[in-house]
Amino acid sequence: MTQKIGFVGLGAMGLPMAANLLAAGYHLTVYNRTASKAEPLIAKGAHRAVRAGDVARPGGIVVSMLADDASVKALVTGEDALAEHLAPDGIHISMSTVSPATTRELADYHAARGSVMVAAPVFGRPNAAHAKQLRICVSGPAEAKARVRPIVEAMGQEVFDFGDNVGAANVVKLAGNFMIAAALEAMGEAVAMMRKSGVDPAAALEMLAKTIFAAPVYQGYGPIIAHGRFTPAGFRLPLGLKDIDLVIQTATAANAPMPTASLLRDRFVSAIAKGRADLDWSAIALGAADDAGLTESR
Repeated sequence: MTQKIGFVGLGAMGLPMAANLLAAGYHLTVYNRTASKAEPLIAKGAHRAVRAGDVARPGGIVVSMLADDASVKALVTGEDALAEHLAPDGIHISMSTVSPATTRELADYHAARGSVMVAAPVFGRPNAAHAKQLRICVSGPAEAKARVRPIVEAMGQEVFDFGDNVGAANVVKLAGNFMIAAALEAMGEAVAMMRKSGVDPAAALEMLAKTIFAAPVYQGYGPIIAHGRFTPAGFRLPLGLKDIDLVIQTATAANAPMPTASLLRDRFVSAIAKGRADLDWSAIALGAADDAGLTESR
């Protein structure tokens, strides 16, 4: 395979995703703001770009995995001018969790400059990215999605297409993250009740995750919450707050009340205010323990 791809964003998720592209035989030019994070990929044959815009070439393909809306906007429209560097007919695969409004705005910006944007947010933690077990949602122009499909498939185990509306995949991603956060809150409340009732929450959650809640969210996060193992963080609390804020913004724009999202936002704000910002986002479960008098501020 000789296809050349650019990749921007080599954090906890981006690094293993880029490594899987290398393993699949793609030639990568990579950029990360902290240059040292690219070293494992350089050692495997990737080329280092000095600037983010240097990963792109006319008609080429660039993958981005960045932290937030502002970072993606800066990449596409700022001094790195990704939308212009990719023209004509290049494709930007945006795999970040951002708002559908931002994706639509940037897709229009790309189109006005002769390039294309495909949204491809992912479900999965860093260990899933390493194991190529991500589940990836895509949306955008059909021709562009078909062109990048093999690249997306090289980073995950399943790809789900949500149509031509480029923001649709981001709506699905936010809905999924909201549902995960709601499950974290539910488990936190249940664990607090069981602990105060003298029941082993680890044993109870193990049973529940094998039976009526036999799903990856409960199976993965149940032991973390039951045992209070919130480090190392696969997804930090401030990122969880960012996503819930995006959920509320998207729901407000759609006139869709989401009262549970407001409760979750308060949990994230409270956890960060208590100095827990470096913990995994599942540490919002500590809020229920706090309310039950089971924890000290940590």
